[in-house]
Formats: sequence, C-alpha cells, structure tokens
Amino acid sequence: MARKPPTKPRKTATQQRSRATVDALVEATARILVREGFDKASTNRIAEVAGVSIGSLYQYFPCKEALVAAVIERHQQRIARTVRGGLADLMAMPVEAAMHRLVAVAVKGHRVEPALHRVLAEQIPRVGKLRDAETFSRENFALFRTYLEQHRGELRVDDLELASFVCVTTIEALTHNAVLHHSKMLSGAAMEALIDEGARLVSGYLLPMPPA
Repeated sequence: MARKPPTKPRKTATQQRSRATVDALVEATARILVREGFDKASTNRIAEVAGVSIGSLYQYFPCKEALVAAVIERHQQRIARTVRGGLADLMAMPVEAAMHRLVAVAVKGHRVEPALHRVLAEQIPRVGKLRDAETFSRENFALFRTYLEQHRGELRVDDLELASFVCVTTIEALTHNAVLHHSKMLSGAAMEALIDEGARLVSGYLLPMPPA
C-alpha cells in the first residue's frame, strides 16, 4: 500500500515575516490549483509563483500535499466565518423562515472562492482533508439539531437526528452541485429561485401537511 503524503506543516510561523512567507505560499498554491490544476502544483512551481526560495518552502511544508491541506484549511475558515454570521439569530425564527435562511447561508458559503471550491471538490480527494471543506461543519450540524429540538412542537418528524441528517445533506447537496455543475445558479434571479425551492423542499419534509 502506498504511503500517504504528510499533510501537516513542518512548523508554525510565529513572526510577521515568516507568516508572510507562509501566506504567500498558501496563496500561490490556491492560484495554481485554480489556474493549472493539482498535477501542475509542484513545490518548485509554488515557490516560483510565491516568490519564495524552495528552501524556504521546505522549511515550513514537507510536500505539496501539505500546502494543499493548508489551502483547504484556510478555505474552510473563510466559509465558516460566512456561515456563522448568517446563523446568528436562527433559533428565534419559525421553521419556514429558518429553512430559507439556512439555504441562503449555504449558498453564500459556496460563493466564497467558488472556483477554488470547485477545484478542491474535483481534484483534491487524494489529499484526504476534503471532508474539512464542507459548508456545514459538525458545529453547524449540532446547531441545526438544537434548532429542531427547540421547535419540535411545529414538526411532523419524530427522529430529529435523522431529520437533521436529511436536511443538512439535502441543503449541502443542492448548493454544492450548484457550484460544481450549475454556477449560474449562484447569482441573480436563479440564486433566489434556488434558495426558495430548496427552502420549500426542506420545510415540506419537516412540517405537517396543510389541511385539504
């Protein structure tokens, strides 16, 4: 069995100059991934684009996979900040409004560096950290589960763990596939329609059927 390449940096940059070097390397890696693809992202190419010596690169990162992992981590942090802000007042919302907010936040999260998100999804599973690049983290899954618990009296579903899985997976799949295959859905009227229909789908699953 082939040995997996390391994905952790050799050391953490603490001084301003060293942090600038690491930032330049991570940014260069992201640009190469988007423009040229994973296979072209050699350590020599990354160092060249970053304007950093190859020795400095290896001082912080053992291989290109570790740099790609750093790109994934930075991308996830940016998505997390976007999503977290959008979910701040979710608990007080009725179900339909909350589901609309959740889908809207997922779309907004997927609009963070969409070209990079597409590359990470299509080319980078071999690095082994793609699971960290999802829009809805475990923290947000737990938040959704807590929301359902607090609004249990409005729902038709009984198994809230299953319901959380179904809803979060559905929202993630809709928005993720929009990024990968239907990028026009992430702007303008098409984006609003995607949000409305996604919210209607999830709300319809959670809420009782209206009387005939």
